[in-house]
Amino acid sequence: MSSPSRWSAETKRNVLVVVLIVASGSLDAVGFLRLGGVFTSVMTANMVLLGVSAGTHDAALAAHAGAAFAGYVLGSFAGSRVSGHAEDDQPVWPDRISVTLAVELALLAVFAAWWEATGGHPPHAQTYGLLAVNAVALGIQSGAVLRFRVPGLSTTYLTGTLTQFVASLSRGRFPAQGLASLLAVVSGGAIGAVLAVEAPRFMPIVPLGVVALVLVCSRVVFSADQ
Repeated sequence: MSSPSRWSAETKRNVLVVVLIVASGSLDAVGFLRLGGVFTSVMTANMVLLGVSAGTHDAALAAHAGAAFAGYVLGSFAGSRVSGHAEDDQPVWPDRISVTLAVELALLAVFAAWWEATGGHPPHAQTYGLLAVNAVALGIQSGAVLRFRVPGLSTTYLTGTLTQFVASLSRGRFPAQGLASLLAVVSGGAIGAVLAVEAPRFMPIVPLGVVALVLVCSRVVFSADQ
């Protein structure tokens, strides 16, 4: 008789969500370093940058921040529509979340092909489009994660995760999920930064590989629940 799994289905789901955060961090890094100095998932920062661009009359910064913001909003809307509404009796990993992440993967493949066509050094005029594609992809990812309807579970809103982590520590609790999420975004940012600077042509491998891995693992782990 096989021994029972030490991890619940909810824990396995949360681990896969943490893995997705690595993709978010890597794409934010390339947005900041190579695509106009803005972020593809941190919309609070981009809204501040829109204000900064207005105050400093920086049209290029405004256009980059605006492209990321608009792309993320569009992606969040599309991701929420495709993933559907949370239901009281839904499985731990609904099928439509996998469908939504597959759409994200397709967009990341478009980004990778476009990025490769530029040799990893996109001209300034193309940075807006590349940034928008990434922002749409991460917006879709965020919309998918919302379908889980788990408070605090996010792949892009990590300021809230940090706040909850510190608040839990103040109450004498150690939230391992929160720490893992924070380490994942830092790790993703570091990996994305190294590749963006040292080996730019290989940079798309990280988000593509991460999302593909999550899709495969979710299929294997949760196939019996579907």
